[in-house]
Formats: sequence, structure tokens, C-alpha cells
Amino acid sequence: MSIKHCYGWRMSTPDLNLLVTLDVLLAEGSVARAARRLRLSPSAMSRALARLRETTGDPLLVRAGRGLVATPRAIELRERVSQLVQDGKAVLRPATKLNLKQLVRTFTLRTSDGFVENFGPDLISRVGKDAPGVRLCFVQKPDKDSTPLRDGIVDLETGVVGNTAAPELRVQALFRDRFIGVVRKGHPLSRGEITPSRYAAGRHVYVSRQGRDKGPIDEALSSLGLEREIVTIVGGFPAALALARASDLIASVPERHTGNLRTGMHSFPLPVPAPEITISLLWHPRLHADPAHRWLRSLVLDTCAAIL
Repeated sequence: MSIKHCYGWRMSTPDLNLLVTLDVLLAEGSVARAARRLRLSPSAMSRALARLRETTGDPLLVRAGRGLVATPRAIELRERVSQLVQDGKAVLRPATKLNLKQLVRTFTLRTSDGFVENFGPDLISRVGKDAPGVRLCFVQKPDKDSTPLRDGIVDLETGVVGNTAAPELRVQALFRDRFIGVVRKGHPLSRGEITPSRYAAGRHVYVSRQGRDKGPIDEALSSLGLEREIVTIVGGFPAALALARASDLIASVPERHTGNLRTGMHSFPLPVPAPEITISLLWHPRLHADPAHRWLRSLVLDTCAAIL
């Protein structure tokens, strides 16, 4: 006699077909539309919903006027169920070898301006050689909101991973970077030793998307009893470098992230400690196994490794 029979346990195997039904119901928010999509009768769809309610212990969809609205439990399940169904379809789908020469696809990358200007030319060249039918669409990154990745609007994103990043996102470190000082050629700081006092005494352009006027560099200066004068605040490193190139302003920017942008300018190590940052590549798990997406990720990694 088995253990389960000895103790009177009753084990039931859930009907995994209900996952497909639940996925369609949550996507459509309507029994009638879900029935049409699954080619079922309305009564059969209603019975399936009843089974789902019994299985999950939640009403899932409740009446609101003439329509139905999802319960908090249904909203919580929506993305998980969709991912499970997609993974199941991927498992059962015959594997096909990726033909890059015949691939026609547009990938959307959410990055900063500095990333595009510094790494974009080489990345576009590599993509063109491997897959001439692939187009890259670079969009601006005004914040760290993960919604575009979750919704499939964006294929890849680069940047520093923040606390607000969705926990399910896949992350791959691209490179580490450090902040340096940059001034125009002929600037007083382009000659002689750069001491904390000389650096702080200059007029500075500060980069902040949120409009802040202080950061780790200012904290390091403060520990020495120094304070720099922030003359202006801009939203990106290209703008900061453009201002420094045309004036006596001092820009403090990440070194590798701005390599091409600093051509013809004088760069120097900061005279105070500043934390290094890690630039990472982010994508949603739904695209993790996609062959074309995997190819593009490897290309981004190789491009960043090649530009030192």
C-alpha cells in the first residue's frame, strides 16, 4: 500500500488546459469574446469560468454594470499566466534555426543619448553586417520605469539598475564606469595638478534628470570642507559636455559612456572619490529564449566590450 493510501490522502492533478482558458479570459475581460477566440459556445465558456473560480478560490471576473472587471487576484495572475502559456507554447513549438540574412525585424532599445552616440555607430554597423533586414529603433530613457519592457513596447534597455526595476527582469552587466572631469581645450584646469580646491573653485554644470543639484561628488567635497558652484543643471551628459565645450564650465561625466562625446576636450581624474557605476542590459523574460533577441543581446555585449 502506498503512503498516500495509508494516510487517506487524496491528490488531484490540476487541468493545465485551464491555464489557456484563464489567459484568454483575463486578456479579453469578457466571456463572450473569450468564447469566440477559443471557438467555444458561451455556455461552455461560462462552465470553464466556473471551474476556474472553483480551482483558484476566487471569482476572477465580477459584474460591473454591463461588463466584467478583474478582481485583484486576477490582476495578480494575469502576467504570470500569460508567461506560463507562452513558455508552454515555446516548449511545444519546433525549434527553427535562426537565419540572420533573412531576418526582418525592428528592435526597440531604450537608452540614454550618451549610449547611442558612443556605442550606436559600432552596434548599427555590426547589425548591418550580420542581419541587413534588422532595424534598430533607439528611444529616449527619461526614467527607470519598467513598464515599457513589461508591455513589450521596448525590447532592450540599458542603464543603471534602480530600486524601482521590476523584479522579474533579466539583467546582464555591460561594463563598469567611473566619473571624470571634462573641460574645453585651453581651460585653466587643462594644465597643472587638479586638486580638490582647484576643482571646487570652478563653475560646474550638473547632470540630473530629476533636477537635483547635489550628488556623491558634492558629498566627497563637503567632507573636505569644500563646495562647488553649480551654475546650471541639465538632463543628460551630451548637453553637459556641449556646454563645457563652449564655455569655462566643468562637466563631470562617466568616462566610458561618453568616449566619443569628449573628442577634442580635456579629461582628468576627479580629485575626490566618486562611486563607480555599473551599466547593465535589461530585458523581459518573455524574450529570453527568442533566438533573434539572444543574438542582439550578444551583439550589444560584444560592442560594449570592444569600446574601451
